Amino acid sequence: MSTAAESAAEGKAARSAARRSSHAGLEAPPDREDPVAILERQAETRLPDLVPIRYGRMAASPFAFFRGAAAVMAADLARTPVSGLRVQACGDAHLSNFGAFAAPDRRLVFDLNDFDETLPGPWEWDVKRLAASFAIAARERGFKPRKCEAVVMRAVRAYREAMREFASLGNLEVWYSRLDVEEAIEEAASEEAAGITASELARVRRGAEKAQSKDSLRALDRLTEEVDGQIRFRSEPPILVPGEQLVPAADGRPIMQMLQGVMAAYRDSLGPEMRVLFDAYEFREIARKVVGVGSVGTRAWVILLSGPGERDPLFLQAKEAEASVLEPYAGASEWPNHGQRVVAGQRLMQAASDIFLGWCRATGLDGRQRDFYVRQLWDWKRSADVERLSASGLEVYARICGWTLARAHARSGNRFAIASYLGGGDGFDRAICSFAADYAEQNLRDHQALLDAIDSGRVSAEDA
Repeated sequence: MSTAAESAAEGKAARSAARRSSHAGLEAPPDREDPVAILERQAETRLPDLVPIRYGRMAASPFAFFRGAAAVMAADLARTPVSGLRVQACGDAHLSNFGAFAAPDRRLVFDLNDFDETLPGPWEWDVKRLAASFAIAARERGFKPRKCEAVVMRAVRAYREAMREFASLGNLEVWYSRLDVEEAIEEAASEEAAGITASELARVRRGAEKAQSKDSLRALDRLTEEVDGQIRFRSEPPILVPGEQLVPAADGRPIMQMLQGVMAAYRDSLGPEMRVLFDAYEFREIARKVVGVGSVGTRAWVILLSGPGERDPLFLQAKEAEASVLEPYAGASEWPNHGQRVVAGQRLMQAASDIFLGWCRATGLDGRQRDFYVRQLWDWKRSADVERLSASGLEVYARICGWTLARAHARSGNRFAIASYLGGGDGFDRAICSFAADYAEQNLRDHQALLDAIDSGRVSAEDA
């Protein structure tokens, strides 16, 4: 095991492999792959009837396209300089994949909340995707160029300063570090965050209060109805489709039967104490539910279980896990199950994780095996309303996301080496700001390429 001083020396030496200024800018090579072709390749393993919804959602705006184009950016990032220092990377660390949710101690915390693409890889890739997301969002909000630059700089500076802070802490201090939402709100209201409006703070506080009502009881009211005395998922195709509508009655294989093995496999992935709690619930219903932007077309299910009381529901989400978009460039996962890959990465990067987080492998009605990870559907989950934030508000949010990403990386990576590589000056910050501006331009061109593909009939898009 290297000492902190030896690791710091390693970080400084890494500057020779990739100068901090080398991260600046982006120039697409002549052989850059068509972004629509990358999306079409992903569509080959997805549900054909849902793929047009994915394209429709991505076509809505440049930022919506960016959200769904993790695979496109992964191919671009693979050509950029790296220091050689690796962490457990999120793989899709854009600003909308951060948010609030309930920790097991029932406090509202802020953290990364999407790990479909998580894999060990260069820490720079996450930082660049985060920075680019802020550049694109700020432009979409209509902010002036200097304000856009300030937002991106705030995110990267927060990452750099937080990493240097974590390098001064012990392992346990880093591991226990987390951001409680109440503390974040108070910090946002401090003098340091002067410029954020009172109405924005009030809106954030109301959002935090509303988050605590977004739970299984709310899902019961929003997603189900009573039919002949029984609770059933609502039928709202294509977004929400009850399981019995997807399986023909003549098939002879009721979906309940198929799920018995799936639930047993998922149960085995839980710890012994959680199996006791899980066993206190009984399976009731299942439905297919379309979620997100980039994930549309993958198989995602919502599962209703009930406890002994009249209103004691538990809603789980089982989401298909495919190979990470980073794998072609960062190496294959060590885990035999991609659901397990997601869960392991999430537990490593998050300060607090869902108690029902688990995984399984399921054989579908088409006879094919697929990997899934399972979590609670709603557990106080809340995302920032970026479209309503002022420039100052977006700067505050950028700082929070930068700190959070640094903490996630510090848990798995060599924080001493990364902090030393980054240094105390803003050279790295300015380089990433330049990269983010260039990538925002590239993203505009890629978004237009999708619009052109829709107009030409190459791909079909639907609004849903």
